[in-house]
Amino acid sequence: MQSSSASLSYDYSVAKLFTYTMVIFGIIGMLVGVLLAFQMAWPAFNLTGILGDYGEFVAFGRLRPLHTNGIIYGFMLSGIWAAWYYISQRVLKISFNEYPFLKALGYIHFWLYVLILALAVVTLFAGLTQNKEYIELIWPIDLLIVVLWVVWGLHMWGAIGVRREKSLYISLWYFIATFLAIAMLYITNNLQIPTIVSGYGSIFNSVSMYSGTNDGLIQWWWGHNAVAFVFTSAVIALVYYFMPKEAGAPVYSYKLSLYSFWSLMFVYLWAGGHHLIYSTVPDWMQTMGSVFSVVLILPSWGTAINFLLTLRGQWHQVTTNPIIKMLILASVFYMFSTLEGPIQSIKSVNALAHFTDWIVGHVHDGVLGWVCFSVMAATYHMVPRMYGRKLYSAKLIDIQFWIQTTGIVLYFTSMWIAGITQGLMWRAVDDYGNLLYSFISTVEALHPYYIIRGVGGALYFVGFLIFVWNVIKSITSGDKVEKEPVAATPISAN
Repeated sequence: MQSSSASLSYDYSVAKLFTYTMVIFGIIGMLVGVLLAFQMAWPAFNLTGILGDYGEFVAFGRLRPLHTNGIIYGFMLSGIWAAWYYISQRVLKISFNEYPFLKALGYIHFWLYVLILALAVVTLFAGLTQNKEYIELIWPIDLLIVVLWVVWGLHMWGAIGVRREKSLYISLWYFIATFLAIAMLYITNNLQIPTIVSGYGSIFNSVSMYSGTNDGLIQWWWGHNAVAFVFTSAVIALVYYFMPKEAGAPVYSYKLSLYSFWSLMFVYLWAGGHHLIYSTVPDWMQTMGSVFSVVLILPSWGTAINFLLTLRGQWHQVTTNPIIKMLILASVFYMFSTLEGPIQSIKSVNALAHFTDWIVGHVHDGVLGWVCFSVMAATYHMVPRMYGRKLYSAKLIDIQFWIQTTGIVLYFTSMWIAGITQGLMWRAVDDYGNLLYSFISTVEALHPYYIIRGVGGALYFVGFLIFVWNVIKSITSGDKVEKEPVAATPISAN
């Protein structure tokens, strides 16, 4: 750690590159998501009849992993890493201009990431996967991802090692947790044997080193913790920095942040068992998965309450600052989704909810409301400071906010109703124990809700396009900022 400070000129070159990638994959991922939603409502949107032999490339089975991987690893990680290359310099009191090694690592990190994204798109379109949810990419790409993660780790620890600031700000705790947890989980879940070593199979195929129930357990240890340490801890890092910065107020309680952090780290890692309730996993593991999931409410709400109380005495900013409004709604959706998830993990509720669209609704109210709003608010805060220009239009942010909020509400309420309807119809039996409804009857009953979901998704996508337009106009034609603002983001008078 350096003892002296210097006049710093921050380097935003890598943060800008990740911001561009975030925007591109946000558009691709959400557009594919909207198409998938309408495919569920109207199978004609599969386009297989129009495209003939090429129709398989736009069929649901190919596009669904492209949507999830594009949003999680294309959009979200780009936004998180853009924020890392922005935040880390400021909280560590360094500039990457001072350290060519760190700057070079940042560029290596970005271009390797772009290579992996390109390979992911090609292989997923080609139907090459290892058939595990949220971790579909084939083993050669997995090896590149491990190298990518090591590069980010070197950059992170290198930046921490040369810092001028003695203490590590809260956001850094969560970035470190994201790095360590994903490294451990990703490697453990990806222990595969390429089939080519047997003299048969293909260079692109592999089989898991685990089998049966063990494979399922490891898979959902990863699957749920991808939510924990990509959707949650890394996004908390963003909000802990941008909420107080935007509000011009200190974090409400560092003690609460400390308790929330360690309890979240301890509890979240073991909650994945709730994905395997009523499976061949031992009953005590299923019960522990439920118990840890319910306990998870405490650290999650502790963090969200800390966010909201940071605005004590500043609540008037909710009406005057659209970025604050976006961060507040994101925090509320965090509370909402971290209450809904534990409720769904209770065995009696899970018996009704599992495999239904209620789970789809839960995932999307968390992702659209919590993660995407946080990433977009962070981008709105960073852009004026990275480019020395004001945000183009506050009115557009407000329009985007209400369109997307309406979209989220339509999305999750339709999926709640659809999911509970599904669950009730699947379990309904007559006096002799025969099922009352065929599967196709449930599909017909859900048709109106699938249309509403598609409309909700389309509204959210329209709002995202407004966000992209506002960011582009801010970069290219926003009024210049003479001096970087300390708190609230400057917005042009449009």
